[in-house]
Amino acid sequence: MRKYSEVNPIDILKTMKERRSIHTFKQQEIESGVLKDIFTYGSYAPTHYMKEPWNIKLYQETGKLAFIDAIIASYQRIGMIKKDNDPKTIKMIESMKKFLMAIPHHAVIYLEKEEDPIRYEEEYSAVCAFIQNSQLAAWKYGVGMLWTITPYMHDPEFLSDIGLDCKVVKIVAVMQIGYPEKVPRDKGRTPIENKLEIIAD
Repeated sequence: MRKYSEVNPIDILKTMKERRSIHTFKQQEIESGVLKDIFTYGSYAPTHYMKEPWNIKLYQETGKLAFIDAIIASYQRIGMIKKDNDPKTIKMIESMKKFLMAIPHHAVIYLEKEEDPIRYEEEYSAVCAFIQNSQLAAWKYGVGMLWTITPYMHDPEFLSDIGLDCKVVKIVAVMQIGYPEKVPRDKGRTPIENKLEIIAD
C-alpha cells in the first residue's frame, strides 16, 4: 500500500473540507492498485468487535454490462421505466445505459444482516464510516466518488440478479467512482452552532 512520507493533521482536515461528491467523470479507468489502496484506507474505519462488516462488489470494463442491465430491469419492475417498445422508452434506456457505462467504476457496498437490531445499527454505522474513509482516501489520490442511495438497492430481484440474497445482506450504497471531469464549488455548511446543543449542568 502506498504511504505518505509524513502525516500532517492540517492536511487531513483540508482533505475533509475540500472533498466533493463527483457527478461527471473522465473516461479513464483507475488502476487496480490505487483502488485497493483506497478501500484499504477505508477499512481503518471504526468497527465494533473488529467485525469489519463491509463487502464490495466492484464493476468495471465489460463487467458493468450485466450490472447495468440489472439496474434497467429493476427500474422497469418498480415502474420508473415503462415496459414497452415505445421509441421514447427505448431512447431513455439507451441514454441511461450510455450514462452508466461512461462511469469508470461502480461499487456495491453491502453488509450481512444482524438479527439483533442494536448490532445491526452498529454494523451499518461501521459500513458508513468505511464509505466516508474511502471517499477521503480517494480524494487524496485525485479520485472522485458519488455515494448514491437508489431505488433498485431495495429491490430483492435486483440483489438476486447481482448474486446477493436480500434475506442475508443489505446494500448500504452504490458508489460511482472515477477521475473527476468537473469538481463542484464549495457550497459551504450550516454553522455548527445551529446544530450544537451544549449541556453543562
